[in-house]
Amino acid sequence: MTAISHTDQLGREIRILEHPKSIVSVVPSQTELLAYLGLGGRINGITKFCIHPPEIFKSKARVGGTKKLDIEKILALKPDLVLANKEENTKEDLEKLMRHVPVWISDIRDLPTALDMITKVGQLTGTSAEAIALAGSITSQFDKLTDHPQPTHPIKVVYLIWKSPFITIGNDTFIHDMLSRCGLHNCFTHASRYPQTTADEINAMAPQYLLLSSEPYPFKHKHINNFQKIFPHSKIIMVDGEMFSWYGSRLLKALQYFQSLQSQFANGFHEIG
Repeated sequence: MTAISHTDQLGREIRILEHPKSIVSVVPSQTELLAYLGLGGRINGITKFCIHPPEIFKSKARVGGTKKLDIEKILALKPDLVLANKEENTKEDLEKLMRHVPVWISDIRDLPTALDMITKVGQLTGTSAEAIALAGSITSQFDKLTDHPQPTHPIKVVYLIWKSPFITIGNDTFIHDMLSRCGLHNCFTHASRYPQTTADEINAMAPQYLLLSSEPYPFKHKHINNFQKIFPHSKIIMVDGEMFSWYGSRLLKALQYFQSLQSQFANGFHEIG
């Protein structure tokens, strides 16, 4: 079969079969994207965090977690292609895989790089028409988001992704881009990646809202009362981490959620489930 040269989002050139038949995806967002593109039958391996769509999660071999891949199990599946991500997977694991199989690595920082990933995955898998249509639909959805009434004054927020220690998000992350598109001001816009912080530092910034993400730390509504005691001058709310951090086909579902979020911020809402 014909091998084709492709360049991933790190600028690495790899050669894969023109239409890969056996794909291992080690990134939840990209697993869901493959299923959306009609490639469920070609997926042979996923991580334990690839929970969408449920029929894929239930039926495919699981090859560990995103940060701790079972390399031997992946190689036993004899994949034509492994779809990975610079941030979600470890360099050590990916380098081990690269010695044996083609590994295409995404690097997502914002909506444009997410759209680029979608179209390139379409090229990789012979589903360009479907991927281009999806990217166009997502672009149209986010155009509607920017048309939605924005807050009259910047709303200062801190978005927490971990509890002990507190970890938040900096200005070069996909989550930061999503917050900005909702008209929210990230108090840690001066920082990069995922900085650790403290209660004193957060309180000194005086955010109007502290956003507790449902992932990767599984914040629940039960945490709100305790956090309200630690941060008495901020309103504590839960937000859907998948909407802020999944950068594949789930972006189609983000518009309605973000518009609801905008409206409730504008009206001084109690909380979002």
